[in-house]
Amino acid sequence: MMKKKILASVLAICCAAGMLTGCHGSDGTVAFEIPEEFDESRDYEITFWAKNDTNRTQVAIYEEAIRSFEELYPNITVNIRLYTDYGKIYNDVITNISTNTTPNVCITYPDHIATYLTGDNVVAPLDALLTDEKYGMGGSEVKFDSPGYDEIIPKFLEECRVNGQYYALPFMRSTEACYINKDLVEKLGYTLPETLTWDFVWEVSEAAMEKNADGTFKVNGQNVMIPFIYKSTDNMMIQMLAQKGADYSDENGNIGIFNDTTKELLYTIGEHAQTRAFSTFKISSYPGNFLNAGQCIFAIDSTAGATWMGTEANHHDIAKDSIVEFETVVMTIPQFDTENPKMISQGPSVCVFNKDDPQEVLASWLFAQYLLTNDVQIAYSETEGYVPVTSKAQNSDVYQDYLSRKGEDTDTHYEVKIEAAQLLLENTGNTFTTPVFNGSTSLRDAAGQLIEEVVKAKRRKQTVDDKFIADLYDDINSLYHLDSISISTSGIQDLGPLPGTSKALLGILAAVWVLIIIYFISTRARRRREKSGKG
Repeated sequence: MMKKKILASVLAICCAAGMLTGCHGSDGTVAFEIPEEFDESRDYEITFWAKNDTNRTQVAIYEEAIRSFEELYPNITVNIRLYTDYGKIYNDVITNISTNTTPNVCITYPDHIATYLTGDNVVAPLDALLTDEKYGMGGSEVKFDSPGYDEIIPKFLEECRVNGQYYALPFMRSTEACYINKDLVEKLGYTLPETLTWDFVWEVSEAAMEKNADGTFKVNGQNVMIPFIYKSTDNMMIQMLAQKGADYSDENGNIGIFNDTTKELLYTIGEHAQTRAFSTFKISSYPGNFLNAGQCIFAIDSTAGATWMGTEANHHDIAKDSIVEFETVVMTIPQFDTENPKMISQGPSVCVFNKDDPQEVLASWLFAQYLLTNDVQIAYSETEGYVPVTSKAQNSDVYQDYLSRKGEDTDTHYEVKIEAAQLLLENTGNTFTTPVFNGSTSLRDAAGQLIEEVVKAKRRKQTVDDKFIADLYDDINSLYHLDSISISTSGIQDLGPLPGTSKALLGILAAVWVLIIIYFISTRARRRREKSGKG
């Protein structure tokens, strides 16, 4: 009787442990395998989450892409949900993973995908799909003029590799550019070099701070002048470190940003923040507004933001009578080594989420692939300073004609916008991306926050010394939980404290072992008694 009770208890506890295991981590979705054939006798309804910057032209391009795709595949309905911020898409995906209600296709970034992948089989791997003979890029059964696998720009496709596998398709690509008021540079007695350097930018920026007796700035005659404004300080720090060959992180999540080179860069940035020659978007506002008002000389932003830069820009947030006439020059970001330029590659990608039905995933993949067709790629790239991600689109007569018509108007062929796109086309080989891992988004945020905190401290006339930097490193490390994503020297990742369910599971397993031990002890004692009685 005792034996049966113990075995029943063990079985019950094991079942409870199984239930706990089932509700933690995986939602039960199996790994995706490509169906032999796409079942067109069925209807599919897929969701597509996209970001558009409230640009109606971009919305129209998405809507036209969906209409054209549904004409080719009338059994697939695509429902679009538009966001104005990538962060909101990321947060909504994370929320929906736990309820297995993720979208089918999503505009996102590899950093975000690395976090999605902490769940089991959440995102569909694309390695096999990319080269599938029937449904891969340029596949025999694909109903549209899809680019071939070898026509995706290799540098851009490689950015979509996470943990050794492809989990996304590149959608659009941009880099950062320095938009310059050439008139003010020359008024200060300088000539723009062939390649912009940090020393040149700092020197000109400090020269622009000289004032007249009435308190106005000599260079522009206005009460406001912020010579150098950087939109994305995370990119600023990342690119500076890359140009210096200094540590940032590796693919395993080892955090290396808290080093002496970072400290030296922060000291230099702080010096120019103290004189107010340098500021950031978070502190002063959008650099394009100051540039267009003649209150900024060097405005660094994405090439995708080119339509906001310059006298003839068709996007701006300032009064029309505040805009001044000047010649806008588009250059690569400042460099430490002009012989080995380095600039970041960025831009949205497209991932496909795994579902229980592989036919639904295949339908989603076909739509994601459609976004790389020439019609979509070229149309979307013309809205901003993006470049298409395929050589098929870049080399097409339509796109080459678009580039050749630079300056014909201030809308589609706005000169500054096309020059920004050409900058990336000419420097694709000089671009780089940061390592992607679960937590790389937090590290990126931390990189920018280091600069923001130093600039704020200098503006408040605080002392920025070794102690300040050491304390700042500790604060940022704690704020962004970088300790929990770092790798120890033994190569074992520190994932932080165990979740409550994991602790409960370990407790149950311990109880199982206790009952098993009790069972064997009691069985052994009973056999001894029986043996003793027989003797």
